[in-house]
Amino acid sequence: MSPERRTPDMHSPSTTGLPPLAERMRPTTLERFVGQEHLLGKGKILHRLLGKGHFQSLILWGPPGCGKTTLAHLIAQKTDAHLISLSAVMTGTKEIREAAEEARRMWMRTRKKTWLFMDEIHRLNKAQQDVLLPHVEKGTFYLLGATTENPSFEVIRPLLSRCRVLTLKALDPSHLESILEQALCDQERGLGLLRAELSPEAQKILLEACGGDARVLLNLLEMAVLTTPPASDGVRRVAAPTVADVLERPPAHYDKSGEEHYNLISAFHKSLRGSDPDAALYWMARILAAGEDPLYVARRLLVAASEDVGLADPFALVQAVNAMQGYQVLGSPEGELLLAQAAVYVALAPKSNSVYTALKKARKVAESTGTEPVPLHLRNAPTQLLKELGYGRHYKYPHDYPEGWVVQTYLPPPLVHTVFYEPRTRGWEGKWRDYLEKRRQAVQKQERARPGHDEESS
Repeated sequence: MSPERRTPDMHSPSTTGLPPLAERMRPTTLERFVGQEHLLGKGKILHRLLGKGHFQSLILWGPPGCGKTTLAHLIAQKTDAHLISLSAVMTGTKEIREAAEEARRMWMRTRKKTWLFMDEIHRLNKAQQDVLLPHVEKGTFYLLGATTENPSFEVIRPLLSRCRVLTLKALDPSHLESILEQALCDQERGLGLLRAELSPEAQKILLEACGGDARVLLNLLEMAVLTTPPASDGVRRVAAPTVADVLERPPAHYDKSGEEHYNLISAFHKSLRGSDPDAALYWMARILAAGEDPLYVARRLLVAASEDVGLADPFALVQAVNAMQGYQVLGSPEGELLLAQAAVYVALAPKSNSVYTALKKARKVAESTGTEPVPLHLRNAPTQLLKELGYGRHYKYPHDYPEGWVVQTYLPPPLVHTVFYEPRTRGWEGKWRDYLEKRRQAVQKQERARPGHDEESS
């Protein structure tokens, strides 16, 4: 007779091979699912789709740990459909074709529809997405994609147009507190048998450290509880120092090629444009902490100094260029101070996008008037023949005049009254505005006094 088998204690720190707490606490019904009320609340899109049993290919887009995978499984369960789960990391065209064949067999045998859950769908390359597309088009299976990256950047347009993108949000503190409480109390799947308690300080650290990610929260909680010995009364009282010991600094929410990269860079640039040095420094610190190349930040400063400050303060561009060059000499961390100095200067400088706007206008006009010939007086005449043809004739050399400027046109005749650059009244441009306006009026006055034909053609 074999010895009696002892059921392993799932809550023992020495137990190995069991799923982590985050996996054990995964909700098995929609009623237990926490968060995403904007999708699951009464009358909201998923509530309506699931209530009526409608099938539609979906892409769930949201940050890590917000419930994308869990929600996908619950959708399949709620619609009483067959579910095939794949991860884009481990999937090739062969696996996609096999999934399509499995879906066909399931329909022939049971008349059950199939969901294909593709985790991290953004990792599928174009060829793999092309293989996926016809099966989604024909309804061989319905796609449930999950991604942390903006689908409009990562999913091919034909496939994206056949899916409804649902945006999931990071869990807020009330959601996280609910999940934490469930994990501490649940004796079957959670840590309830361990009789663990968290001090308010320990709980605060956990909630702040997880960054809205329930998976990170539960994994940190499990480690903190399991490494806290029980007191004489059997209660494991988890204190703040214990949480601090097990806490690994979470990576900043940032992806150099993904949505959050563009979000943070956008916030940084708009803070510079909005003349808020505090916000600019904050977003810059976030970007650098996430591991971005500081020279990328320097390049953004160059853009802002030209696009948003421009000639209202030409020294903003000087600061940005010097900061970039100085960083290349010093490196981090000292060189980051130069970037901070330039960021504050650019933020505080008077703003003008007049050069940026002028260039856009000039490009547009240049596209439509690209065949206009260069006026003869502006052409170079390196040979006698060209001189005889009138090249350079009637050109007035500005340095020959007392003011270093003379009334003269430099645009093709049809465009002679066109204005691209319109200086603002702020900063340096304000000093040049009246000066430039007087010169333009002098040119216009001369043009009005000209005979009805061009001087060059006379």
